[in-house]
Amino acid sequence: MRALLQRVTEARVMVEQVVTGEIGAGLLVLLGVSKTDTEADAEFVAQKVLNLRIFEDQDGKMNRSVLDIEGGLLVVSQFTLYGDCRKGRRPSFDDAAPAEQARVLYERFVAIARRSNLRIETGVFQADMAVSLVNDGPVTLLVESR
Repeated sequence: MRALLQRVTEARVMVEQVVTGEIGAGLLVLLGVSKTDTEADAEFVAQKVLNLRIFEDQDGKMNRSVLDIEGGLLVVSQFTLYGDCRKGRRPSFDDAAPAEQARVLYERFVAIARRSNLRIETGVFQADMAVSLVNDGPVTLLVESR
């Protein structure tokens, strides 16, 4: 499982020009699921995302988590995180999980995140989405379960 994290001051996702998820300060989480991922991967990545210290403390050091700042998560499914561009001119998505497997693990990730009592918003799985954000820093990190 891969989660591309962007620390944001605000983020929003729209489907057919309707806002389906929106947060203020927190993390935009673009989440990709591979064929070999399990619920253990969802648990690992969710806990890492919630506890990763990437927000500044009073001394300007990255020492606080999204839990510490009581921020939000906007979780958007992103199978293209498993696009392999090493060969040819078209990405291969052979490593990405089939839609139903990905949906189950995406929803598991979201359920785990919701246990945190933070504001958790989502896109719409398999929809054509428009994502907008203001990257804070900018800070962008990749979290992987393997």
